[in-house]
Amino acid sequence: MVQAKKGKKIVIAVIGRDQVGIVAKVATVLAENTVNIEDINQKVFAGDVFAMTMMADISGSALGLAEINAKLDEAVGPMGLKVTIQDAELFQYMHRV
Repeated sequence: MVQAKKGKKIVIAVIGRDQVGIVAKVATVLAENTVNIEDINQKVFAGDVFAMTMMADISGSALGLAEINAKLDEAVGPMGLKVTIQDAELFQYMHRV
């Protein structure tokens, strides 16, 4: 019996001033590092505050959470954006009611 490879999920949050190219920058870094975006949600509040959350699968990537976080920080940090990454299992455990 062949078992399906269980994916390693992460939750990515990006927040900052809204501007052109945020989603493209984040998606490009993830694609270049073989991270598959499985779900994405974004919102612009009060016309200027951008907030985005993503669920992604890093099972195909050679990088760990810290390395992916560093690459995203390098890509969007100059845009004044803050990136946070958490292991999805840990995220769900921490937010269980």
